[in-house]
Amino acid sequence: MRHPESDHHHEHEAHDHGDEGHSHAPTVSEGNVRRIRFVFVLTAGYALIQAIGGWLSGSLALIADAGHMVSDAAALLLALIAYRVAMRAADSTRTYGFHRVRVLAALANGAALLVLVSWIVWEAIERFREPTEVLAGPMLIVAVIGLVINIAGFLILRMGSQNDSNLRGAFLHVLGDLLGSVGAIAAAIGIMITGWTVLDPILSVLVALLVVRSAWNLVNESIQVLLQATPRGLDSAKVVEDLRRLPGIAEVGHFHAWTLTDETRVATVHVVPTLGTDPLSLPPLVAERLKENHSIVHATVQVDAPGNLDRCT
Repeated sequence: MRHPESDHHHEHEAHDHGDEGHSHAPTVSEGNVRRIRFVFVLTAGYALIQAIGGWLSGSLALIADAGHMVSDAAALLLALIAYRVAMRAADSTRTYGFHRVRVLAALANGAALLVLVSWIVWEAIERFREPTEVLAGPMLIVAVIGLVINIAGFLILRMGSQNDSNLRGAFLHVLGDLLGSVGAIAAAIGIMITGWTVLDPILSVLVALLVVRSAWNLVNESIQVLLQATPRGLDSAKVVEDLRRLPGIAEVGHFHAWTLTDETRVATVHVVPTLGTDPLSLPPLVAERLKENHSIVHATVQVDAPGNLDRCT
């Protein structure tokens, strides 16, 4: 007699099976939340100071770097949103919770940054044609303040858990800001010594290139997540081949994997048991292999009867 579960069986394996039920939310560290919140306030506040200083001194480089700081402040804010969203429980209409809010915010942020970069490059070209007076003294003062703030942010985030992808990303953003401040200081000193105001638009273009790379990555990664593309670095064919090597599995098919948000990978797959294998034993076995070998934290595994795999759609 054929096992009744062999025709159609579903089993879930997730990264969190606590007493409060099945959860897709990542672990939230309050210490990291406080660190990122504090650095966000510093970064956003300095971005405003830098924009005003750039406007008053006539420095396009400061304005461009202010745009870079705004992008990093937005990245920090998105990290905070991710933490807060992770604390919200899923409901009957949003069964995966609210994780995609961060993806939508990242897409909007990246698109806005690309517009900002276009304006910076256009203005830099105009200044190459008609050089504008730059007050190197105020520019230097603002850049030094930025360096101090970025060093403080760098040290604060460095004390956090580097196993946290949100905090690690914020740390890299602040490191980029620190380097930008060093460049602005160099440009200000260069203008004071040589009087070459052309150094200002040159630096602004270099900073803009840093921004456009971050902005494009945000837009591209957000679109890939929204399209439910296979997670970056995951080879579907290799995953299927790996599952075929598991004991008790005769066939594997209909493998689909996508990113829920950030590094959270989910997948669905169909498997067919070998003769004599208990179908109920396969879902946890497959889910564990996906988690250990491919960092897929949640898998939905369907067990099909022999000959039924190709009939599934």
